[in-house]
Amino acid sequence: MVVIIDYGMGNLFSVENAIKYFGAEVKISDQKEEIEKADRLILPGVGAFPDGMKNLEKLGIIDVLKKEALEKEKPFLGICLGMQLLAAEGEENILTKGLGWVPGKVKRLQVDERKFRIPHVGWDDVIPKKDGMLFKAVKQPVFYFVHSYHLVPEDSSVIAGVCDYGESFAAAIQKDNIFGVQFHPEKSQKNGLAVLKNFLDFT
Repeated sequence: MVVIIDYGMGNLFSVENAIKYFGAEVKISDQKEEIEKADRLILPGVGAFPDGMKNLEKLGIIDVLKKEALEKEKPFLGICLGMQLLAAEGEENILTKGLGWVPGKVKRLQVDERKFRIPHVGWDDVIPKKDGMLFKAVKQPVFYFVHSYHLVPEDSSVIAGVCDYGESFAAAIQKDNIFGVQFHPEKSQKNGLAVLKNFLDFT
């Protein structure tokens, strides 16, 4: 069973529908018991880093997420804000401690805003960076983005794909069983479905 974490940060049902497309059993939940039963976990999200962390803390599920993802090594996918929350800290609005599963910081895109609008919204190319499995069977990796911040990992070897939007940034990461995508696979049509299928197939 795939559990999509409901922590009040949006776009849950479109992710659920994308997972259901493959016939997988999926549930949206904020309950520890459901998280413990899951085979795979997805942390989606749109919004600000401090709000995301505050909501996870309020629900009291940070420890169970850590146990299931890091100790039991269940496949875990962070989408957009969900990827950013994997970092040690975020600089959005106020310096905020993140989950810390991927050492690094979440920083604002540093671009010439006369040429590149912030937030970065729309379709953009992703260049796969290593022989990871997230982009398997994706012939033309173009995905849909909506963000102003991005995760800057301390260890660049975890970067699975990059996007160039005035500056090059991590569009996807993989650290063992932990995955993150800055783009929205649920809004990225067949390419996004392929990425989600690759995550579902990961063992």
